[in-house]
Amino acid sequence: MKLSEFDFNLPKELIAQSPTKPRDASRLMVLKDEENLDKSFSDLVEYVEEGDVLVINDSKVIPARIHGRKSTGGRIEILLVKEIQKSMWECLLKGRVREGTELQFGTEDAIVYEKKDGKCVIAFNVDDFESFLRREGTMPVPPYIKEEIADATEYQTIYADKDGSVAAPTAGLHFTEEMLAKIQGKGAKLAPITLHVSPGTFMPIRTENVEEHRMEDEYVYVSGETAGMIEQARLAGKKVIAVGTTSLKALESASREGMSQGYEGWSDLFIYPPFEFKSGVDALVTNFHLPGSTLLLLVSALVGRERLLAAYEEAVRLRYRFYSFGDAMLIFR
Repeated sequence: MKLSEFDFNLPKELIAQSPTKPRDASRLMVLKDEENLDKSFSDLVEYVEEGDVLVINDSKVIPARIHGRKSTGGRIEILLVKEIQKSMWECLLKGRVREGTELQFGTEDAIVYEKKDGKCVIAFNVDDFESFLRREGTMPVPPYIKEEIADATEYQTIYADKDGSVAAPTAGLHFTEEMLAKIQGKGAKLAPITLHVSPGTFMPIRTENVEEHRMEDEYVYVSGETAGMIEQARLAGKKVIAVGTTSLKALESASREGMSQGYEGWSDLFIYPPFEFKSGVDALVTNFHLPGSTLLLLVSALVGRERLLAAYEEAVRLRYRFYSFGDAMLIFR
């Protein structure tokens, strides 16, 4: 399968630079029974019934972008990727460094411990890494967002709880407390999973043959309680709705390892057409994604490439807003 098959034309002015306020006032395109319905995100409540389960990713974005200097004075920028051990992280780094290079971040210092496969392992000489990160780190917003985010909470879901992501699970950004209360008031359940989003989720595919692309590991946790809620819904003939591609990826990763008692581990699962879904998910809430991205391929695997690209073409015609702060889709299988 060729990457060029997943391209589409998007006018730059449709790339959202700031979130809709209130969050649930964003638009929602519903793909159901061969129809594309133009709705408001708050209308999603209408599609949820008693006994349904919404699977949400409770990962929280950390201030993973840190600016500093080399001991020689040159500027560097790092993006935290994965914690190796206490105060030691695998990072992406802008700037030339060698192994052993000393780095300075405010009053704190670090050293480039190892360079490997385009990344650096950096050992931070700090006593309290969380405090250091709150002080020196900034929110790692996507490069297509040109405006500065004045309020960092705008790039967090309202249910974000567990630190670890370097990008937001953006489908969840549309939910408000009032919406969640209405959903639960109808007898539906919220089932949290955790998938810490890594840079690999939004890194471009650089191979024309899609099958040659390799995903980076991401931490996944599905509790036994969440697994039980999903199984109960399936047995009762109720819907399992994944909120975001990260939730769907977590469930598919766990299903391949046996999810009945829950699951914890690392996943490099790359979902692209054709793909056999095993988690029993009935619907997906997701934003509009970049051309040729791993996320676009994942959604294509669920709904079909031609069906999805036709919906994207209609979304452009109807002036939907795209990407992280853009509008959303509700896709029924």
